[in-house]
Amino acid sequence: MQRLVRFQTPEGQTHAGLLIDETAAEPLAGSMFDSLATRPERLPVARLLAPVEPPNIFAIGRNYRAHAEETGARLPERPLVFGKPTTSVQRPDGPIVLPAAAPDEVDFEAELAIVIGRRARHVAPEEALDYVLGYTCANDVSARDCQRNDKQWTRAKGFDTFCPLGPWIIPRNHFDPSAARIRSRLNGRTMQDACTSEMIFDAPALISELSRAFTLLPGTVILTGTPAGVGFARTPPVFLRPGDTIEIEIEGIGTRRNPVVAEEPAAGC
Repeated sequence: MQRLVRFQTPEGQTHAGLLIDETAAEPLAGSMFDSLATRPERLPVARLLAPVEPPNIFAIGRNYRAHAEETGARLPERPLVFGKPTTSVQRPDGPIVLPAAAPDEVDFEAELAIVIGRRARHVAPEEALDYVLGYTCANDVSARDCQRNDKQWTRAKGFDTFCPLGPWIIPRNHFDPSAARIRSRLNGRTMQDACTSEMIFDAPALISELSRAFTLLPGTVILTGTPAGVGFARTPPVFLRPGDTIEIEIEGIGTRRNPVVAEEPAAGC
């Protein structure tokens, strides 16, 4: 199975390539959006980075029936679209930082992420997957108090580190987005456990719908919604706390683990 990564060498150089094992990768001969052909060499991997630097991140709300029901929300008639700033992206093992401005109700959302491989505009659903580079794991981290009080979702879902991606991209020909088990685990305890077949709007429908509103540039990331089991819908609620570890696992892709830390106080004058 091919695993497309962005990584740093021990010298701090950044490359894209195909992962051989935990310690080495074959660098790509060109851009990941041109070809997955590699150069005839191996480079040491010191750290995996977020597997893509997205020009845009689009996310979908209430895309699993059971999640909509657990929140008491109506099922959407069309995909419920919102954006996350690109500064929210975090590497696969990087910390999720509880922001000092809203540390108390930070929640987890396991999601399948689609990575667009070529420019897409007004794409038909039956052609949509041809525009995909591949798929990865995402966590649509959300500050629920901000979401509730702001009456919209930009700040709640946009703090720095609130979009961990990775650990790698599985190319589209090696993964079926319609039939993969998706889970989240908090400190080893399973919190979410579902299948992507339960999405209300599937991957082709989401790509097509978004492409009718926006130009989807290469590298664009689409978060496809989260299943039931999120923290704020539990009794009592379960939110992320410093010292926690949150894992997102998608069958056929892999597992990503992020520690949770408190934001350090800002330096004084």
